[in-house]
Amino acid sequence: MTIATDNGGYQQLLDWANGFGQIIPFGIEVTGSYCAGLTSFIRRNGHRVVEVNRPDRRMRRLAGKSDTLDAENAARAVLAGYATAEPKSADGAVEMIRQLKVAHDTAVKDRTSAMITLKATLIHGSDQLRQDTAGKTQIMLAHFLDRCGQPC
Repeated sequence: MTIATDNGGYQQLLDWANGFGQIIPFGIEVTGSYCAGLTSFIRRNGHRVVEVNRPDRRMRRLAGKSDTLDAENAARAVLAGYATAEPKSADGAVEMIRQLKVAHDTAVKDRTSAMITLKATLIHGSDQLRQDTAGKTQIMLAHFLDRCGQPC
């Protein structure tokens, strides 16, 4: 079965699964990335989700690799009780803090990259510019170049 990765597709999956009777937990292999939307949708609809770890590589090579086999192995792991991990919650305060941390980490990385580029550019600038900016902290350098206005 192939479904769209939107609420309509997720509902189609729930309707299909409900057609088989009582649903024990849904076993989902990658709950934190590609399947985060599906995991959240299933939970909002009152069902339990179990995170299924990928089978070890040796077993995958012996049995072959396909999405169908992976789905069957995930279902077997849930039914046998091997897969019991609850996926992280992707809503509420914890998710909000995680999103803020991602934004902060990205801003720090971008600032670092910009400063490295700026310093590399100054190396190729005029002797006077290099002399004027020598020994300045990052903040002082940014303020100096901001006051400079036009190319120095």
